[in-house]
Amino acid sequence: MVMRVSLFCGADVSTVDAVVDRARMAAGDGFCAIWFAQGFNLDALSALAVAASAVPDIELGTAVVPIQGRHPLPLALQALTVADVAGPGRFTLGIGVTHQIVSEGSFGVPYRSVVDLCAEEVAALAGLIGPERTADHVGDRLTVRATVGNATPSPGLVVAALGPRMLDLAGTWADGTVTWMTGPATLGGQVVPRLRTAAERAGRPEPRVVVGLPVCITDDVEGARQRVGATMVGPSRLPSYRRMLDAEGVAEPVEIAIIGDEAEVAGRIDALGRVGATELLANVQGTPEEQSRTRSFLGMLAMG
Repeated sequence: MVMRVSLFCGADVSTVDAVVDRARMAAGDGFCAIWFAQGFNLDALSALAVAASAVPDIELGTAVVPIQGRHPLPLALQALTVADVAGPGRFTLGIGVTHQIVSEGSFGVPYRSVVDLCAEEVAALAGLIGPERTADHVGDRLTVRATVGNATPSPGLVVAALGPRMLDLAGTWADGTVTWMTGPATLGGQVVPRLRTAAERAGRPEPRVVVGLPVCITDDVEGARQRVGATMVGPSRLPSYRRMLDAEGVAEPVEIAIIGDEAEVAGRIDALGRVGATELLANVQGTPEEQSRTRSFLGMLAMG
């Protein structure tokens, strides 16, 4: 399978100019797309509308916008606005349910029923940004009755999904999933089969499987493992990511990171394609020199 290669940008950007600069850098390096996390600095969708206009030569996406506090109607209007600026096929809205500590601590949304909330959110959202541009949904958690008067081509839609129910939602209502802290064994054994089954049952095309992983090209493998591993310890303690690492059977989270020279990295990317990944979402890490080397090589792969 031919793998797309895109670049991940965390929630560290604090100005719209910085978002534009990152998008311009990714386009210059040859990446097919750049994905931005939604943090507490900027509204990612508003910033991406600016970046879509300023940098025309790269696809854009969110990985991901939490659904907490985002009613499907205004979220759909935001996504359609970015898609209108970007043009056909350039923007993908990635949504997710974040983590319990954020859902309850920042938004006050109980996490125990968040998948039920997501089921209603994504069904309504898919209707609003889909060809019919309409939703008529009255559920236990959401009411959405609207038709959107927007004729721009639909944005893509992916759902961050790791557990079975979320994968069913992603396959049924969206174009696929975007993952994090998930290795090739778990992708091939659990994520991809469940996602494909749900998509096939819903009569949808082969789903996108966008796989986010740390990547570092280096000659100092052990030093890079220590540096990259230190950044993965905190996230690895979050329950959803911990389950993925346990399913992968790794002793340390850094074992799923892609670290090595160009040949090693290319081989690991090929292995992801063999288990059903369609796109590597590279979180480039390392020293400044390693990051530059990594972006250069990945950009070359992205350009084919």
